[in-house]
Amino acid sequence: MPALAARIVVAGTHSGVGKTTVATGLMAALARRGLRVAAAKVGPDFIDPGYHHAATGRASQNLDLYLHDAEVVRAMAAEAAATADILVVEGVMGLFDGTSSVVGAPAAGSTAEVARLIGAPVVLVVDASAMSGSVAALVHGFATFDPAVRIAGVVLNRVGSQAHADLLEEALAPLRVPVLGHLVNDDRLAWRERHLGLVPVVEGPDAVRRSLQRLADVVTGSIDLDALLGLAARAPKAWADPAPRADKIGDATVALASGPAFGFYYPANLALLGQAGAELVPFDPLEDEALPEGCAALYAGGGFPEVFAAEMSANRKLLLELGERVRGGLPTWAECGGLLLLCESLDGSPMSGALEGVHARMTERLTIGYREATLRRPGLFGPAGTSLRGHEFHRSETVPAGDALALSGRFGSGLGGFSSESLFAGYLHQHLAGNPALAESFVARACAYAALT
Repeated sequence: MPALAARIVVAGTHSGVGKTTVATGLMAALARRGLRVAAAKVGPDFIDPGYHHAATGRASQNLDLYLHDAEVVRAMAAEAAATADILVVEGVMGLFDGTSSVVGAPAAGSTAEVARLIGAPVVLVVDASAMSGSVAALVHGFATFDPAVRIAGVVLNRVGSQAHADLLEEALAPLRVPVLGHLVNDDRLAWRERHLGLVPVVEGPDAVRRSLQRLADVVTGSIDLDALLGLAARAPKAWADPAPRADKIGDATVALASGPAFGFYYPANLALLGQAGAELVPFDPLEDEALPEGCAALYAGGGFPEVFAAEMSANRKLLLELGERVRGGLPTWAECGGLLLLCESLDGSPMSGALEGVHARMTERLTIGYREATLRRPGLFGPAGTSLRGHEFHRSETVPAGDALALSGRFGSGLGGFSSESLFAGYLHQHLAGNPALAESFVARACAYAALT
């Protein structure tokens, strides 16, 4: 059974406190020491794990207790840590924020719930920019709210000066919660942001690498890495079941939309498709003039195609082929950004037209939340009535919205998406670790298509 050894969870008091800066900085600084650093992110996020990958050289796993049950989350954490010296898990929102709250227990899906599940000590990131003595009341509250979640250390972020840091540490001293260090308020440590959060690494990998080197320098000089490693090493030993795997179905080439516009893929999804027999061949819709040779399926994940709509639209040779192949029955899985690629247009720029009569546009409204989805007709992932689970996070919409999926969730419900025996296209992001059979189904359709062509 995979073991959970040295591990730490980096959590915040609230969103925007600097978790990604601290967590990614720690990963980069520890990797620079020559340690094998594994990374994970609580929740369904795509962008933060991209920064983790850049810092560690390893894929970062998503630990999400809505998308998966507890055994799968523990297994994925153990698999990530199995060949590493330390696992660093970045939290989501505030430590106790989740999809529901029950007094005396971690909120469902919260960072606290994941930390308790994997038995990891928590390093709490505090935005100290506008406080001094009050920091003690804040940390005391977090440290005592749930005795099963251990606040093992504090990192003070956005500190104004050394004198300010001294005041903060004096206030915290009676709590006996170690202050591992502080980061000064420095605009150079801020990440580039966009309408859905951080700008993905794939849009500027060289700039990200330079930023990570600078951040590693700051973290090495400002945070006690030896103390942090000691906290991680003292986490109790634990074991987990092996992570879910897909059965080998056959061999098929799958075209994978990639490049700056399409970078939102769960590493577990790609691994499961590979286990089922898919050879994933990337292509860039901004530059490549044809789909990969011999491809028997298309997987177009999320990203920011709206940022590159004009460039993509100019690549007419590829878009015409893509539209013709998808309409002709090429097995196609398109989610969020991939859905926009299949439309006839995006904010007036012509796209592939694979979905005839469907047009996409950007809006001011953010659609976000977990979703339960039920196929209303037979589709790529199963017969009518098949249940799927995922999340949505977008500011675009399609007209029409589609009606292949019945969607429900705490933050919204309705109809949406497009489905056929060879197509699944919608805003639903799925993580297949909870149901590897979906990877097997997709590869089976690709193999059947390859046999006919």
